[in-house]
Amino acid sequence: MVDKIWTFPNILSLLRAPLAFLLLIPDTGVRLCVIVLAMITDALDGYLARTLRCVSPIGTIVDPLMDRFFVLFALGIFLTEHHLTSDQILAMISRDMAICLFGLYLGVSGTWGYYRFQAIWCGKITTTLQFLVLIALTQGYPVPQYVFSGFVVLGMLALGELALIYRHTVAKRIS
Repeated sequence: MVDKIWTFPNILSLLRAPLAFLLLIPDTGVRLCVIVLAMITDALDGYLARTLRCVSPIGTIVDPLMDRFFVLFALGIFLTEHHLTSDQILAMISRDMAICLFGLYLGVSGTWGYYRFQAIWCGKITTTLQFLVLIALTQGYPVPQYVFSGFVVLGMLALGELALIYRHTVAKRIS
């Protein structure tokens, strides 16, 4: 485990913040390149951290934080440009709301310190789908309503996945 923030994988994660600001340029080609670069940095950062043996507690926070920042920033732009409705955005961030709800539960129950934070499969699927929706919107393609319903289902599945991890880690520690 590495405790430094300035590892190559963490720098890749942190690059998603300035990339997000490039989405302010209303050019389809620029936006498409930015989203693809964000997807590449998202795919590479964790892989390189494991491969280079520089996984860090900071990296486990920075990576999903930069994902959220990038996606929320992009969603804000598409909302102001009227490519998305607020209901569609709420559906797209339902996984994030589920994670916040779970975090609130950890805090209220006093078990935050016992929980081992890790990537969840529903989260990886949701982030990938979010990037694909951003690409579709950038290209001017309509996104079917069932995709937004899928985000809500993924949010519920994420909550279930977090509960299972909790049951197998925290519940054993405190009993």
